[in-house]
Amino acid sequence: MLNITIICLGKLKEKYWAQAEAEYLKRLTPYCKVNFVELKEESFDDKSNPEIIKQKEADKIKNALSKFKDAYLIALDGNGKQFTSLQLAKQFNNLTIKQFNHFVFIIGGPLGLDPSILKLTNLQLSLSQLTFPHQMVRTILLEQIYRAMMINNNRQYHY
Repeated sequence: MLNITIICLGKLKEKYWAQAEAEYLKRLTPYCKVNFVELKEESFDDKSNPEIIKQKEADKIKNALSKFKDAYLIALDGNGKQFTSLQLAKQFNNLTIKQFNHFVFIIGGPLGLDPSILKLTNLQLSLSQLTFPHQMVRTILLEQIYRAMMINNNRQYHY
């Protein structure tokens, strides 16, 4: 079975995001096992240096990544590669054929990911040219993973 780990900074605070996430996790159960690694966000204000904040968060992410040596690493980044849903499904299918059975997605905090994290990954993925709150990205990512599973399993969901 495919394993998916989503490393993210911060926890879901709003009940509605948690409910949406729970729905997609339930739907994904027959196709893959999804785990979250929630890391503590660095607090910052207008006077904080964003690069220092991202470096501190990068250290936490690198520590978490040390447990996933054989995984295919995917960073969510606004400048990353964009796919259609069909292309993303094909990408997952191609990677699983190449013997990857574990994908690790990395979602940064409000300031994004430090460049040192992007260098560690196999793919930088952009979900859209639009900017979303990082809590919303979790749900969008799960929905796209679910959509890819439906496409790859010839199930009716994507029209």
